[in-house]
Amino acid sequence: MQTHRLPSFRAALLHPRFWPAWLGLGVLWLLVTLLPWRAQMALGRALGRLAMKPLKSRVKVARRNLELALPELSDAERETLLKANFESVGCAVFETGMAWFWPHWRMRAITIMEGTEHVDAAVAKGQGMLLLSAHFLTLELNARQFGLYRPGVGVYRPNTNPVLEYAQVHGRCRSNKYLVDRLDIKGMLKALRAGDALWYAPDHDYGRHASVFVPFFAVNKAATITGTATLARVKKTVTLPCFTLREKNGYRLVIQAPLDNFPVGDDEADAITGNRVIEAAIRRAPEQYMWLHRRFKTQPERGMPSRY
Repeated sequence: MQTHRLPSFRAALLHPRFWPAWLGLGVLWLLVTLLPWRAQMALGRALGRLAMKPLKSRVKVARRNLELALPELSDAERETLLKANFESVGCAVFETGMAWFWPHWRMRAITIMEGTEHVDAAVAKGQGMLLLSAHFLTLELNARQFGLYRPGVGVYRPNTNPVLEYAQVHGRCRSNKYLVDRLDIKGMLKALRAGDALWYAPDHDYGRHASVFVPFFAVNKAATITGTATLARVKKTVTLPCFTLREKNGYRLVIQAPLDNFPVGDDEADAITGNRVIEAAIRRAPEQYMWLHRRFKTQPERGMPSRY
């Protein structure tokens, strides 16, 4: 896969079977271009609440994740958090449009950047930067906003719809260099060796392959990939936690200090460190995390009953 070139427009993308995708992108472009930010957020919250009815299976997954991860909350508290989470899901639709379509000046107007001195220090030392992130619902904005300060490289999963893939890659590269497929380990290593910033989110459950079972929230044995430590071992690479949090008047891009003594060379210990960093970030705004994913689907032992 060629990762350094933006996909070019092809006449085949105008085939009638792709018209619904173009229509959806066009409506999204109009809404995020014409409406003020607060109106978009109000519509997003309403959309998220409405989506809870047709997306019953996702509501069930999110509710179960909250039960597993946050047992210290009461049922009522988790239900309140669940509703706020789906409101955030609706907001994420508009935030994707902002990230893909807004000009730089408009994005900067609602962005507060915290911790950019850590990026400056890494650049001054010629270090590659592994941006340890997570699947917040603001993840599209996270990459876009970081790129406004210093263009980097994103790790992503290609979309099977060529129109959405075209829009996704062009949108994510508005302020960044290029994307690498999440399976392209060599491409990730190359970016870090070149001194680039590599956006990486290892918090989903990708099965047993290259994973260890370590604590994540209240689940003692959650499947966690070991790729973070693998990438962090690249010579002259620092690991910077990086997240975007939605606030009252916009967004805060949080870039934290490099992880100290990481990696240590022990897969479980390094995975625990990564999970702790991600968990701490999620606890700052739990309603903004992607609880819709079956994060705890892989059991440590085969044959164990599903958590879902």
